Amino acid sequence: MLETLKNAWRVKELRSKILFTLFVIVIFRIGSFIPVPYVDFSSLQNAFANAGSDGGVNEFFSYLSILTGGGLEYGAIFAMSITPYINASIIIQLLCVAIPYLERLSKEGEEGQKKLATITRYTTVILALIQGVAYYFYLEGSGWINVKSGLWFAAIVIVLTFAAGSAVVMWLGEQIDVKGIGNGISVLLFVGILSRGPQAARALYYYWEDGQYVAVIGILLAFLAVIAFIVWMTHAERRIPVQYAKRVVGNKMYGGQNTHIPIKVNMSGVMPVIFASSILMLPTMILSFADTNSLDLPFWKDAMALFTTQGVFYAVIYFIMIIAFAYFYATIQFNPVEMANNLRKNGGAVPGIRPGKPTSDFISKILSRITLMGALFLSVIAILPIIVSSVGGINISLGGTSVLIMVGVALDTVNNLESQMMMRHYKGFLD
Repeated sequence: MLETLKNAWRVKELRSKILFTLFVIVIFRIGSFIPVPYVDFSSLQNAFANAGSDGGVNEFFSYLSILTGGGLEYGAIFAMSITPYINASIIIQLLCVAIPYLERLSKEGEEGQKKLATITRYTTVILALIQGVAYYFYLEGSGWINVKSGLWFAAIVIVLTFAAGSAVVMWLGEQIDVKGIGNGISVLLFVGILSRGPQAARALYYYWEDGQYVAVIGILLAFLAVIAFIVWMTHAERRIPVQYAKRVVGNKMYGGQNTHIPIKVNMSGVMPVIFASSILMLPTMILSFADTNSLDLPFWKDAMALFTTQGVFYAVIYFIMIIAFAYFYATIQFNPVEMANNLRKNGGAVPGIRPGKPTSDFISKILSRITLMGALFLSVIAILPIIVSSVGGINISLGGTSVLIMVGVALDTVNNLESQMMMRHYKGFLD
């Protein structure tokens, strides 16, 4: 990874893209500390500092703060960060399967993708307004709004500022895609999570001062082992052998070589984890706005207990949803029938398998097994810290998700840089 970054820095064009990306990241981090008007950010910070205790915020907002890079703690203009965009992307991709018009757009190449991107932007703004309203009511109900009169005007300003901040973050991510190193939204998500590193290190230091030496050393070793395992699984692949028949075209003979179709074990990357965690935010968000102290309803308290990030119910649902989204992504990315038809058209065949339907069935069987392995890998890594937190008493229940996202985005970014260097090399060679 370091070698790739060093080589990319030597190329003037890529160096400009890296510097532009760093410039956007600086803007993103500045926006995560500028408070929205009328919000009592000092009281809000104290509440996040006491998260999980009396007077503090609940676990849901602590988790959301990780994804937003701490913007939520300051009531900042980028408080919601990219979460509306992620939710909008989930909705549009799911609707592409259910709505024929969106499905046609997804298959129309670049023009169709542009139209889908526009629809996603509008959906992002709508979701940002909804989340902004919800967040405002939470702030107002908790007494973190500094307004003595003109509450409606303050509400409009706060909601519109939150929504505008999300739109700006979305635009910044798109600028990284166009003028930067690519993967703009993922890069901003990576930066937001990485910014919580000092806070995590400080928490480990406190555990060390309390004499929990074995626990701290165990967490650090497990952290390194998890990173190594994620990298190994990300590069792991199943190769389907393919043999092309010899054919004579004019005076030349083509084909006759043996090759393979590489299928990654973790073909969907970290997207199932991001999607599953984003959807699980919704019931937690709805329940968070219910005043369980004033409402003497056992249902609300029981529901809140079910969706706590350290609960068994949350872990089980999280596990199942990651597997479901992994299969969903595999279905979108790979079409076994199309792959089998392409092989037959080009004179290729899988040794020992007849062309046509037997080949597509064979590829489908392998895809199903590989997807299951990749999904189980993601699920185990995501819920293992929850289990460790429940048993060991140290709150690292969100560590698995954060590590998965960070390592996955880092690997994707490095691969993207390598692809750009390779394309530049070929371009220079052809010129």
